[in-house]
Amino acid sequence: MKTFVLGGGCFWCLDAVYQQTKGVAEVLSGYTGGQVHNPSYDEICSGTTGHAEVVAVTFDETVVPENVILDMFFVSHDPTTLNRQGYDVGTQYRSSMFYTEPSQQEAFEAAIVRNQEHWSKPIVTEVAPLPKFYPAEKYHQDFYAKYPEQGYCQVIINPKLAKARKYYSEWLTA
Repeated sequence: MKTFVLGGGCFWCLDAVYQQTKGVAEVLSGYTGGQVHNPSYDEICSGTTGHAEVVAVTFDETVVPENVILDMFFVSHDPTTLNRQGYDVGTQYRSSMFYTEPSQQEAFEAAIVRNQEHWSKPIVTEVAPLPKFYPAEKYHQDFYAKYPEQGYCQVIINPKLAKARKYYSEWLTA
């Protein structure tokens, strides 16, 4: 099993995509990259913690290759906008990849190069060492699975899931 910590704006979106990906054993929404110890969601929303909303995706690379996990990341958000995803603005919504070892850093950097051809603007995804990861509050975990009819899920997440299905249907369970 391998775990990647990825931030693509709101963690609910990436959670929804990876929860439906074959070979993914766990998706844990959380916060990392900032200076506040064990931040709350309200603190994260203030934009003053330095943390990004992220997901820790644990997957079986014998079922789903790491390149698929990484390429799905670049399909599931706009990596060309700095500190913004759609209507969500602030450093907590930055595109980010946090590595735990040099091989992950290399894989992340290669994924950026590989995926740049799909974007007309430069990818601005942050690649940094993983500091402490803080799990988000329980109500953020598996949000889309629990509340698929909620407005945010319908308007923001469903189009991202549709895009993931368009390019990666063979890797998705739903």
